[in-house]
Amino acid sequence: MPAYHSILTDSTVSVGNLALLPVRTKFRGPAPTDPKLELDIIDEAINYFKSNVFFKFYEIKSNSDRLLIYLTLYITECLKKLQMCSDKKQGQSEMYILAISKFYIPGEPGFSLNSVYAKPPSPQESDLMRLYLQQLRHETGERICEKLINVPLLGTGRRMGFPSRWWLYGLPPLVMKTKTDDLKLKFLCEPGELESCIDLATRESY
Repeated sequence: MPAYHSILTDSTVSVGNLALLPVRTKFRGPAPTDPKLELDIIDEAINYFKSNVFFKFYEIKSNSDRLLIYLTLYITECLKKLQMCSDKKQGQSEMYILAISKFYIPGEPGFSLNSVYAKPPSPQESDLMRLYLQQLRHETGERICEKLINVPLLGTGRRMGFPSRWWLYGLPPLVMKTKTDDLKLKFLCEPGELESCIDLATRESY
């Protein structure tokens, strides 16, 4: 089975080489918000996560795919935090702290994927990208917390108050390792862009 790619490729607006896409969210930021949006990039990242995270190679076909990669790696950071939480309230608190914690953006020395992501051409666009990614981090954390901890218990009318093992069981070391600096994934760049294959080290900076 091939890796899943984003189908949200209609947008012509980008920040660096990240697609600027509408999102279904209550969090403020540069992304256009639409509460009636049936599918957004965060839905794709969550829906495809358990499949895409196992692929050693991923062909980047669009700027939306770059955003999908970023969110996939961010979800791994969310899961590492949530697997230690005992209830939804603690999970929401951890997701908020993670979303607002210091993070690097493309072009900064601490960002480990600079060979795949373009540096924003101006300080103004850097600020825009940071706000955009933080908006996505907030919404992604909230949704993954809901998926992981507030899962309906079939036939009971109640919801599970602790992390769902379906999300945690069988996940590769990308999620279960406490330190990810040793782990490397490989993603394929677009034809003719940089090298045909680059090493992608996952770090705590996502």
